[in-house]
Amino acid sequence: MELTEEFEWRGRRVRWCRAGSGPDVVFCHGTPWSAQLWSPYAEALSDRFTVHLWDMPGYGRSSKSPDHRVSLDVQGELLTDLLAYWELRSPHVVAHDYGGAVALRAHLLHGAAFASLALVDVVALAPWGSDFFRLVRDNAEAFSALPAAVHEGALRAYIAGAGHLGPTPGQMQALVSPWLGAEGQAAFYRQIAQADQTYTDEIEGLYPRLDLPVLVVWGRTDTWIPVDRAHRLAELIPGAQLKLIDGAGHLVQLDQPVRLATTLSHWLTDRTTTT
Repeated sequence: MELTEEFEWRGRRVRWCRAGSGPDVVFCHGTPWSAQLWSPYAEALSDRFTVHLWDMPGYGRSSKSPDHRVSLDVQGELLTDLLAYWELRSPHVVAHDYGGAVALRAHLLHGAAFASLALVDVVALAPWGSDFFRLVRDNAEAFSALPAAVHEGALRAYIAGAGHLGPTPGQMQALVSPWLGAEGQAAFYRQIAQADQTYTDEIEGLYPRLDLPVLVVWGRTDTWIPVDRAHRLAELIPGAQLKLIDGAGHLVQLDQPVRLATTLSHWLTDRTTTT
């Protein structure tokens, strides 16, 4: 699925696309990913759902201006306005990594209504961020000045550690390409520099107030956000269902695509046939 449409928001250009028919499903990606990670899942579901993909500003094919903040508070406000732009009153939301915090902030702080929420290896509970992530965040200016070849090597090593199996060469190239070149390299370190745990601390105490169907999905061998967070999150959210996927790390989409697709398909089908 190609992000052929644009939404102008506070000077930012947000690339997005929509396909299919049926109940609305919105996919939210994380860092350092893009909507491309969710594209095969959205395409597979488009025969029964109206699926929506979008790249957060600072990521993928959306604008990467150094003048625009890309932190989680901004992304949560944007998602709220994007849903209004799409005229979606209560979509089902599927979120991964940063996308979880973005969706939770949109719902808990800005009043975005969801029919259900599937949280896949999400940033939601402190502490978060891999060792490399924290190192870069504390030294973003120095990393931004790395020679391009050194940056690409570090980026590939970083991404390789996100999965249990490791991406194929083709998958790796797709994941790193938005972050190459002068604009991409600067954007990569900028979004990490603006990461702040405050933005999840602000909402963590509100999770017990969530009053909608929630599914927590986690790769059992996630080293970026360990599986204990899945158990904690499911315990905090009333009525939340928990699904752990064996043989999967943080990039569960690539590690176990069939198991994740089946899990999400069953979840969304159950939600739309009982409401």
